[in-house]
Amino acid sequence: MANAEKTAAVAELADNFRQSSGAVLTEYRGLTVKQLQELRRSLGEDVSYAVAKNTLTKIAAKDAGVELDTELLTGPTAIAFIKGDPVLAAKSLRDFAKANTPLVIKGGFLDGKILSADEINKLADLESREVLLAKLAGGMKASLSNAASLFQAPLSQAARVLGALQAKVDSEGADTPAEAPAEADSAVAETTEG
Repeated sequence: MANAEKTAAVAELADNFRQSSGAVLTEYRGLTVKQLQELRRSLGEDVSYAVAKNTLTKIAAKDAGVELDTELLTGPTAIAFIKGDPVLAAKSLRDFAKANTPLVIKGGFLDGKILSADEINKLADLESREVLLAKLAGGMKASLSNAASLFQAPLSQAARVLGALQAKVDSEGADTPAEAPAEADSAVAETTEG
């Protein structure tokens, strides 16, 4: 590889590192070209998968300010640069590795933190961002509905008590006009205290 080609390859890798929120380093030894194409398709638009030389990857990571575990840079290496949801990317890689045993997940990084292969598999077990947001929204909606019904309860209870008192006053007639307001005041006081 000529020096200009190496420089261009390092610059491209460094740009990928800078633009990505994370990356997963894999060993692809034993995969066919067709399987690599399948893997790229399964990763989707938000993940780019590139085969890279370890020495160039080390230089590019340093240029981009990314710390990589040098133990990950042994053997043939391909890097999945993640620009979208890291959970979806980790799931795609894990599922492909289960179906195609030559693919080995070595490790990677996410938001500046170095991840082991086990941590990437744990990340793959999480639910996607959209599912978690939907669950959060559902929980918040339920909480607001409960709060609204709790706020309405004392008002409706007071209205029922006042309605009952009004009905009682109407049914008794004008026999005890002086006692009705005192009973109504005590009933209202009980509902506001309880």
